[in-house]
Amino acid sequence: MTRKKDIPALKAAEKDYQTNVDPDFKLDIIEESQSSDIETLITNAAAAGDYSTVPDVVLFQDHYFNKYHTDYPDAWVALDGADVDWSDFREEKLSYSTVDGVHYGFPVDNGTVICAYRTDLLEQAGYTIDDLTGVTWEDFIKIGKDVYDKTGKYLLSMDGDGNDLPYMMMQAEGASQFRDGEPYIAENETMKQVIQTIEDMVDNNVLYLANDWSDYTDQTIMGDMVAGVMNGNWIIPTVEQVTDNSGKWEITTMPTLSGEEGYASNGGSSLYITANCQNVDLAKKFLAYTFGGGSVAETGTSITYDDALTNGGVITTCISAGKSDVYGQGVEFFNNQPIYSKIVEMGSHVPVVEQSDYHYPCRTYVAAAIINIHNGADIDDELKNAEDQLRFEMGL
Repeated sequence: MTRKKDIPALKAAEKDYQTNVDPDFKLDIIEESQSSDIETLITNAAAAGDYSTVPDVVLFQDHYFNKYHTDYPDAWVALDGADVDWSDFREEKLSYSTVDGVHYGFPVDNGTVICAYRTDLLEQAGYTIDDLTGVTWEDFIKIGKDVYDKTGKYLLSMDGDGNDLPYMMMQAEGASQFRDGEPYIAENETMKQVIQTIEDMVDNNVLYLANDWSDYTDQTIMGDMVAGVMNGNWIIPTVEQVTDNSGKWEITTMPTLSGEEGYASNGGSSLYITANCQNVDLAKKFLAYTFGGGSVAETGTSITYDDALTNGGVITTCISAGKSDVYGQGVEFFNNQPIYSKIVEMGSHVPVVEQSDYHYPCRTYVAAAIINIHNGADIDDELKNAEDQLRFEMGL
């Protein structure tokens, strides 16, 4: 069971397994319109005490898995004995699908954050992408002010309602909004610096806080309001819809408070074997060979990863797979940068930070705090209010 956008990756895996292992293998793919449909199915099956309605394998969002494993531990099959070199995957990606040292998920898509910039607009303001690589947020704001003054474009935008920017900025610092399982917001000095930086960007016309997701994608990115985009690399197809800008974009790493190159991840999912699977050994073998990187180790290349990228834009987190000729090709839209191999390499540097089942409620409360601060509220009061609300929801 999977989302439509990930079907090309599963079809690629089926082809890979048929080509190199078993020509009679057949994968029955069930499409769901959105991730919440899969989550609802698991919840309803657990409530009924009957997992027979659940497919053998499901695609699950990384940020949700730990909660669903906590709530329904008997719904999932541990990957003991799976023939996978886990060291060939970035540690941060695996942290979502690993519980108490036990692996449960096979990584699929890559959520590594990219900073993509219009180099033609940067040039108009007197800058290159190198000026935005390994830069402090303070200098980023100075550049952003110049870009706005000389081009009328914001350097960044973000959905103010579902604001992912604080999380990405925190992770690039190696910091979390949680500590020892509890919210860590009000007394978190890094968090305060990040929120103040966001406010400074908004005040100086460097960051546009969009009203909602449609405003963020349709008006700011596709509507040509921005000179840059900072988000999980899944934002690339949105950027590419403006075909007139082909060749004008390049990608790099994130700014940080200290000026070191920053790395973060936002989004992504993995494949999990469910308790209803009638042939666990085959499921493990198939997934290990395809999404687990077995075909790369055996043949030196991967039909799964290469075709998933070519046919569906699904980028791997398998480090060795990201070194293929397909991944190393220059992408015309991004000024012939080999962005896909770069994204896989960048992903290998993303720091592991403490995660929480309450990642999304935290995002909601912090996003509201940002809006209130921009409207004149005190930053310390708003961060404490966000933490208090989150603590209440968590029952602390």
